[in-house]
Amino acid sequence: MKKDYYEVLGVGRSADKDEIKKAYRKLALKYHPDKNPDNKEAEEQFKEVNEAYEVLSNDDKRRRYDQFGHAGVGSSAASSGGGQYGAGYGDINDIFSAFNDMFGGGGGGRTRGGGSPFEDMFGGGFSGGGRRGRASTGIHGTDLKIRLKLTLEEIAKGVEKTLKIKKQIACQECGGSGSKTGKSETCQTCHGTGEVRQASKTMFGQFVNIAACPTCGGEGQVVKDRCTSCYGEGIKQGEVTVKINVPAGVQDGNYLTLRGQGNAGPRGGASGDLIVVLEEIPHDLFKRDGDDIIYDLSIGFPDLVMGTKIDVPTLEGHVKLTIPPVTQPNTMLRITGKGIGHLKGSGFGDQYVRVNVFVPKEVSAREKEMLKELKKSPGICPTSSDSESEKSFFEKAKDIFS
Repeated sequence: MKKDYYEVLGVGRSADKDEIKKAYRKLALKYHPDKNPDNKEAEEQFKEVNEAYEVLSNDDKRRRYDQFGHAGVGSSAASSGGGQYGAGYGDINDIFSAFNDMFGGGGGGRTRGGGSPFEDMFGGGFSGGGRRGRASTGIHGTDLKIRLKLTLEEIAKGVEKTLKIKKQIACQECGGSGSKTGKSETCQTCHGTGEVRQASKTMFGQFVNIAACPTCGGEGQVVKDRCTSCYGEGIKQGEVTVKINVPAGVQDGNYLTLRGQGNAGPRGGASGDLIVVLEEIPHDLFKRDGDDIIYDLSIGFPDLVMGTKIDVPTLEGHVKLTIPPVTQPNTMLRITGKGIGHLKGSGFGDQYVRVNVFVPKEVSAREKEMLKELKKSPGICPTSSDSESEKSFFEKAKDIFS
């Protein structure tokens, strides 16, 4: 089963393009084959990171992925144009070249004369670096995942649901700032950058390990005069009402992503996303087959033989269905357009009625006599008639030779 692309890159679902690109650079460097020679596992992770970035860095693909998961972007990112390495690359050298173009390395090969492959790829191996500048205000809120149960009738047409959700909301006392006065000051540990760095030299060049500042949690600011209602966090547990529009044709396990509807971020940070996982409730009458539905109908033997009209249920109410004469058991009769709406396109699937013969559990004495009479008819019960004829033949033969 494919991993979630956001989990592969280690970013939240509301991450912007810069966050996605930074996460990609870090992981691409970590799993690069030059740093992990003859390591198949690292190479697979390298490809996986590349595939995730190819989808999440593209607005259209990311939108389809957020709504429909991996099914929205095909079996893999490679389906959009390419070879075994995904993201439209024919071999691993294509990926190296793309990295150089993306991160200012230039050139078309894996390495350039002079520096290490990593320095070529990532513009000097981060040595020295520049200050990233002050971190953004507040910490990003976490995503919230809920399950939403839907009936087959709701799935067939699509539905709008209004839900009450418990989540973290901005503190009303301090306006979400975490401070009584709304003031903050620059963190003295990281001097407002929100990060601490530790440089190290290796055979591959100089590397810098970057981590969130432990004092300010990566914000670059610390709160003055903490709010007593939220204890300086800027968030509290609350309840909100959310409207969710579910399109027709969704399936069990599909999910919808509502941007910014998740938990509020501490101290003015952006809210996370609300992920709604859809769950289909099994139906008492119908079985689903893609966008079609199947209904099992049992009718009496006389109706199967002579034909009839009968009321059958659909997702929209009852309709009259004609049973043709001499209909055989397990015959599938179609009612056009009475199935489930197509998720990707217009129109509806069909309803199929599987016709079976009704066999009573008990019969009266009169009914038994009637069945015995029917059994004598070769047109109704040919097996029984053949048996009687066979018996008569042997009895006659016995009389001849006795």
